[in-house]
Amino acid sequence: MLKFALSAALCIVAASNAFAGAEEGKAKATACVACHGPDGNSPSADFPSLAGQTSRYIYLQLKDFKEGRRKNEIMSALTTNLSKQDMRDLGDWFAAQKQKSTGFKADGAKVARGQKVAADALCTMCHLGGFSGQNEVPRVGGQHQAYIYRQLMAFKNKERTNDAGNMQSVMRSITEEDVEALSHYIANVN
Repeated sequence: MLKFALSAALCIVAASNAFAGAEEGKAKATACVACHGPDGNSPSADFPSLAGQTSRYIYLQLKDFKEGRRKNEIMSALTTNLSKQDMRDLGDWFAAQKQKSTGFKADGAKVARGQKVAADALCTMCHLGGFSGQNEVPRVGGQHQAYIYRQLMAFKNKERTNDAGNMQSVMRSITEEDVEALSHYIANVN
């Protein structure tokens, strides 16, 4: 009984810490909303929606931008003065937001082809069903199609390298046409 009470108390503390981090993150997200939207749902396919993304993934990407492992002039500049706690708080806040539909109208034939590409590449082994993500692996289901396409091509062309080579390895044998189909399929998953 003591073990149960202790476990329950630890869960309550962890949940309250995550809530506190989310509240802190909201105050720190003022520079983020111009591109990623006021609730983390980006109005533009130029920028990813962060709402509902895994907190750990957001933290790691911010850290990679800050330390130069992921390249983007705007993000690198914005992360310069962020502390580890700032990055955790931002991750918690965006993770607590609800992802909304981007309104993208997928091409049915590309969706069908992309579903086969995803099955052959075993995408859900890491990204899980519904492409919901886990820990360091991003939620990509329902993301902007153009953003998904650009990121997949960046991995394929070895322009994005901050994932220990996992995505580069997967993307090596996928044609550009199949990347387009895959991006339609993933963007269509809700």
